[in-house]
Amino acid sequence: MKQFRKMTIPYIVWMSVMIVIPMLFIFMYGITKEGNSVVTLNFTLDNFAKFFVEPIYIDVLIRSMRIAVVTTFFCILLGYPAAYAISRCNEKTQTLLVLLITLPMWINMLVRTYAWMGMLQDDGLFNTLLGLIGIGPVKMIHTEAAVVFVMIYNFIPFMILQIYTSLTKMDKSYLEAASDLGATPLEAFRKITLPLSLPGVVSGITLVFLPAVSTFTITSLIGGGKFSNVGNIIETLFLKSGDWNAGSALSLILAVIIMFLMYLTKKVDKDPSNGRGRI
Repeated sequence: MKQFRKMTIPYIVWMSVMIVIPMLFIFMYGITKEGNSVVTLNFTLDNFAKFFVEPIYIDVLIRSMRIAVVTTFFCILLGYPAAYAISRCNEKTQTLLVLLITLPMWINMLVRTYAWMGMLQDDGLFNTLLGLIGIGPVKMIHTEAAVVFVMIYNFIPFMILQIYTSLTKMDKSYLEAASDLGATPLEAFRKITLPLSLPGVVSGITLVFLPAVSTFTITSLIGGGKFSNVGNIIETLFLKSGDWNAGSALSLILAVIIMFLMYLTKKVDKDPSNGRGRI
C-alpha cells in the first residue's frame, strides 16, 4: 500500500501548483489593498464590504442565481426524459445516442456560442424560417430568454449523462419485483426509478448550476452586455478595471456561496447503498 502512495505525489504537486497556490494568491489579493509591495501588505476587508454596500453587486448576484436556477430547471425537465428514454434502448442504440449527445461537446463552447449568436440575429436562421411561414422578425438576440436558451443547449449534456449513468446502474430486479407485486409502470417509476436516479439528478444539478451561475462568455455574446452575471463583473474587475483586489474578493464570495449551495444539494442526495437519505 505504501508503494502506491508514492504514485499520488505527482497529483499532489499538480493540485498544489494549479489549485492551492492560485487560491492563496486570490485570497491574499482579496484581503489586501491595491498597490501593496511584496514586503509591506496592508490588510483590509473593504474589498468584501463593496459587495454588500454597492447595490449593483447584489442585483447582479440575484440575476445570476435566477438565470442559473431557470437553466438548471429546464435542463432537468428536458434532460430526465431524454436520459430515461436512452436507458430503455438496447445497448448499441444507447451507445449511438450517448455519442450524439456528447458530439457537440467536442467543439469548443465559444465556437458553439458564436454559432448560436449568428442564428439568433435579427437576420439569422430563426427569423428567416419565421419569415417563410409569414411571421415577422422576432427579437431574439440580446434577451434574457436567449441567454437561458443557449445555456440550456451548452449544459444539458451534463444533466443527461449524469441521470443516464444512474439509470443504467439501477438494479432492474427492483422493477421486476414491483411488477410481480402488482405495481403499475407509473407506480414503479415513482417509487423505484425516480428515487434511485436522484443521485444522478443531484450530480447533474451541480454540473449545470455551477457553470451557469459563473459563466461570462454566453452572457457577453448572447446577452450583448445587457444581462451581466457575476462572471462578467469579475472579468471586468480583473481585465478592464485592473482592480484585482475587488475581483479576488468577489471571486471568494462567489466560491463560498457555491460551496454552500453544493452542501445543501448534497444534503438531499440519497445513499444508493441503502436507499436512505443522508439528512
